[in-house]
Amino acid sequence: MTLFFSLLLFISYLPLSVLYALFYIFYIVIRYFVKYRKLVTLENLTLSFPEKNQKDILLIYKLFHKHLADLAAEMVKMLSVSKENARKRYQCMNPEVVNDFFKQGKSVILMSSHYNNWEWMVLLLEDMFLHHGIGVGKPNSNKAFEKWINLRRTRFGTEVVFADTVRDTFEQNHKRNTLCAYMMLSDQSPNDLKKSYITTFLNQESCMIFGAEYFAKKYDFPVFYYEVTKIKRGFYEVNLELITEKPSETAPGEIIEKYVQLLEKTIKKAPQYWLWSHRRWKNRKKVYFCGG
Repeated sequence: MTLFFSLLLFISYLPLSVLYALFYIFYIVIRYFVKYRKLVTLENLTLSFPEKNQKDILLIYKLFHKHLADLAAEMVKMLSVSKENARKRYQCMNPEVVNDFFKQGKSVILMSSHYNNWEWMVLLLEDMFLHHGIGVGKPNSNKAFEKWINLRRTRFGTEVVFADTVRDTFEQNHKRNTLCAYMMLSDQSPNDLKKSYITTFLNQESCMIFGAEYFAKKYDFPVFYYEVTKIKRGFYEVNLELITEKPSETAPGEIIEKYVQLLEKTIKKAPQYWLWSHRRWKNRKKVYFCGG
């Protein structure tokens, strides 16, 4: 395993253009030979876009796999990219809307999804805003890989926490008055349906992770949606939109519903950049209302 990590780190020092060329081979393999999660991806696309014909669905499928190969190259580059280079490639266009709340003494929650390059957002979160950056995610089943990759993700100061420590993290930072920007990818399928929120997302009844709304209401932290736009290969822009400044005054599910609307709008503009291969609707046959 140590040899594998060392090899990945060594490869990451190659120019990104070279990595793209190398990972084009990865695209050929997953597209034509391995056919990586083909049935899951096509099912997700077909049910999400019933208005599209088979030709359109297959085009998105093809473009998605090309994006996945580029994303793999960029994730490898993330292991060694300099802060200066990363800043040039991944820019927030309106950080002041978050920084204004830092000046008011308020932490914030940033909601988004596995759309375009999310790993570079983790890498630069601490550098992007005045707040202390914290990425909230799901733990990896391979603990050795998780420990190693987090060392690379957090080398610019961002903190990464998982479900088993996230409650303590929120509570401790709140008590210490440590102002934080919590990045929460909220498009994953929840592990516990009884702790999720049911809505319609991409034409399907969907269980949504409730964590972002729960913590926003508990601590009355302003909530933002951020959209990551691919400007060109290897270059992204982040734009923030306020969902609510006063979560405590919103109705149950209101924050999630607004997030879903914004995420759908993002995905429909360029669907090939969302992570269609993950089992977002793995519980679609046994979905039931489980409330907030």
